Amino acid sequence: MSQAVTVIGCGSFGLAVSKLLSINTDVQLISRRQEQVDEINSVHTLRGITLPKNIVATLDSEKAIKESTVIIPVIPSANFRNSMRDISPFIEPKHFIIHATKGLEYNYPKNEFENYKTLIKTMSEVIQEETSAMRVGCLAGPNLSSEILEGQPAATVIASEFNEVITLGKELLASEKFYVFGNSDIIGVELASSFKNIIALGAGMLDGMGFGKNMQSVLITRGLRELMVLGKALNRNISPFLGVAGIGDLIATSTSINSRNFSFGRRFAKGEMMEDILKTSEVVEGIRTAKIIADLSKELKLRMPITNIIYKIVYEDLNLEKAIGHLMKLPPDEVAII
Repeated sequence: MSQAVTVIGCGSFGLAVSKLLSINTDVQLISRRQEQVDEINSVHTLRGITLPKNIVATLDSEKAIKESTVIIPVIPSANFRNSMRDISPFIEPKHFIIHATKGLEYNYPKNEFENYKTLIKTMSEVIQEETSAMRVGCLAGPNLSSEILEGQPAATVIASEFNEVITLGKELLASEKFYVFGNSDIIGVELASSFKNIIALGAGMLDGMGFGKNMQSVLITRGLRELMVLGKALNRNISPFLGVAGIGDLIATSTSINSRNFSFGRRFAKGEMMEDILKTSEVVEGIRTAKIIADLSKELKLRMPITNIIYKIVYEDLNLEKAIGHLMKLPPDEVAII
């Protein structure tokens, strides 16, 4: 396939996506660091990961984007809007932008009259606000980068309102070991892929405290309920939450030591300080998302006890033993799937 593709971001998932794409097309990989560009282009490795020779790194965002039809940002949500503003001058309506960022943006209300439901933004909405791109999609699902980089089989979802985005995403990413599904509810898919990181934090905390799979399963089940509560409040169909990008990603991220969010929760429960963990980890989106959803649930008066407990553990130093006690005392009507 001759389709020109540019990936933005050299984190582990950016490298994983680039390797998947390289099976079907040449890839330009944008980095902000000269040493990364030099290493990738000279020895075809980065941080010990071997990369195919048809992945070429560059510092020149303008040239890479103008030479490409498809742009795939793999950027932390906290930096996403600024990154879109940076590349906006180079984006044209012809471009397809399929992001792979599992996070949200929340613009805190300035007054009591603002509609809280409109203050939460997914990354596809940020793209539409900051660039002239019309054909926007997202990549989501149980995609642990370490497993993809090892060549293990996996599946993903390309979500978009445009069938041509889904079709092109499948053509670019599908291979014998990587299965690609489509979904037209992009906002629902983005909500699901972002929210599951909160539950993964909690599952990691349970593991770090020595609890087994029974308790983790209860947490995941209750977490799925809270995702549905959130989706209902935001007028979303629940079907994406029950698919690969929803419960599929929830299970993978909440049970694997290779998940950044699970690993953070596990280390945090074992007594490490948050600042120390983050120094030795890539971005842990669940920490930011927990605050966003906790604040939103408060303003919308939603019953989301797990989200709020995890928020209090991370941001207000709630004792973990007390937190588990609160979870175990939740009434049955807050456990049932709606």
